Amino acid sequence: MVALGLAHTIWSLVLVLPTITIPFCTWLLLGFFRSVPPQLDEAALLDGCTRLEAFWKVVLPQALPGIGACIVFAFSLSLSNYIYAVTFVSESAARNISAGVPTELIRGDVYFWPSLMAATTVVAIPLGIAYGLLFDYLVRGFQSAGAGGE
Repeated sequence: MVALGLAHTIWSLVLVLPTITIPFCTWLLLGFFRSVPPQLDEAALLDGCTRLEAFWKVVLPQALPGIGACIVFAFSLSLSNYIYAVTFVSESAARNISAGVPTELIRGDVYFWPSLMAATTVVAIPLGIAYGLLFDYLVRGFQSAGAGGE
């Protein structure tokens, strides 16, 4: 990050956090794409679709539960990634909420409870909205992964 000139900036997190989320989501989506029957893809090709059209119109809709699950997991993982945020960003103004709240609102033995609870609510609201909007995909994703998404 120092060589790139991104030390102690939020952009260092933008580059580092995908090193966790991309492999995890790739591994998770692998099971969902393997669970799509190849006959669907072959039927789309026989009906005149190109490979890209068959993927876009047939395979991708079958994997939407997995994509929804990946979105929720990546979002919540990025929100709660404390270690990277503290390591790569040292300025208080540039830290994300997961690192800024504990370092700024806890001073030794003194906990600023009203501010801590408000900050926790600020983090929980977007996460709750993401889970709420993607709940159906998330549930279908869990069911697909457990029923043969290997």
